[in-house]
Amino acid sequence: MRRVGNTAIAAVTVIALGGGAWLLHSGAETHAPPQPSAAQAHSAGPDVRGRSAPALPPSPPDRVRIPAIHVDAPLTGLALTPSGSLGVPPAEKKNLAGWYEAGTTPGETGTAIVAGHVDNADGPAVFYDLGALRKGSAIEVDRRDGSVAVFTVDAVEVYQARDFPDEKVYGAASRPELRVITCGGGYTKSTGYQGNVVVFAHLTSSRA
Repeated sequence: MRRVGNTAIAAVTVIALGGGAWLLHSGAETHAPPQPSAAQAHSAGPDVRGRSAPALPPSPPDRVRIPAIHVDAPLTGLALTPSGSLGVPPAEKKNLAGWYEAGTTPGETGTAIVAGHVDNADGPAVFYDLGALRKGSAIEVDRRDGSVAVFTVDAVEVYQARDFPDEKVYGAASRPELRVITCGGGYTKSTGYQGNVVVFAHLTSSRA
């Protein structure tokens, strides 16, 4: 598998992970997906949720589970488009998420990327409630080698598209880390979703 630095992914990568079309068609604009509060952002102090677990060997992931927001979804591989941004899962498959398969696999040292739609034309999709996730929540990733990588959420932040911090989100890490990304940043009829919700997590345990 060809490995590409995470910073090769452009900020435009994740802007298309939800169009809000169903909000307009159903008159549900007031029920836009939840957005993280300032309390869920990174703090200036040290991480108090424990050290990272030992890194796992590379293995492609098959499934992601986030019990706190009732996510249990298969994962498909995502590649870069000709423009250099990340492809997205098929919008019609509302319970499908994707991972950047040319980068770090979840559980090995580095920054692994998982992305999914917040909605599609029919309604909420796999990561609709991602903005409601809280620090300390668990994210489990089933891997093809039979292991389960368990991550703990360090922060949940939202960024406007123009201010998306590429290096902070996609940059290399010295321990096993995970980013889970979807659309967010508010919604209007004229612009659609204006940014992205990003979950930051690190590996805290694993099991067979």
